[in-house]
Amino acid sequence: MAQSNNSVAGVDNTFRKKFDREEYLQRAREREEKEAETKFKKSKGPPVQRKPLKHRDYQVDLESRLGKTQVVTPVAPLSQQAGYYCSVCECVVKDSANYLDHINGKKHQRALGMSMRVERASLEQVQQRFELLKKRKDTVGFTEQDFDERILKQQQEEEERKRQRREKKKEKKKEKAEEEEPELDPDVAAMMGFGGFRSTKK
Repeated sequence: MAQSNNSVAGVDNTFRKKFDREEYLQRAREREEKEAETKFKKSKGPPVQRKPLKHRDYQVDLESRLGKTQVVTPVAPLSQQAGYYCSVCECVVKDSANYLDHINGKKHQRALGMSMRVERASLEQVQQRFELLKKRKDTVGFTEQDFDERILKQQQEEEERKRQRREKKKEKKKEKAEEEEPELDPDVAAMMGFGGFRSTKK
């Protein structure tokens, strides 16, 4: 019995893998060298110098296609698909909020050759800007009376538009009534005892 126990004790039955520290250290060093080489390859050449961020000198058109119907086909070019097309990045964005996010975003600005950093203004530039804004404010001379006049003018224009719409509706009703009214000989109508088929309602 004692002999069998001794033989069992000498057998390695743990089945655990033994790690060779030197081998894995060597692998780690090789991997680090490869990563360093790829970084060096990527960063070859001088870094790209981009212009600082500038404000747009054009108005963003979000309302030109508002309320219009468009037939969309899957084979149409990107510029004719539904949504807002960016010609710089050649992509289509489905709604106006995402389009504004896109044109103000990093990817679009990089395609335009600008970084996301704003140029630092000097003291003279700030003073010149203040002077320009003061002059503009003085020339406008906007008062409450001007504001009231503008509101009155807008109300009058709105009333005029409503009146024109009402007149158009009346004209259309008259035309429709005239089209629907059958042609009837006045002698036949008098013989039958009525003037016409018109309703007495108006």
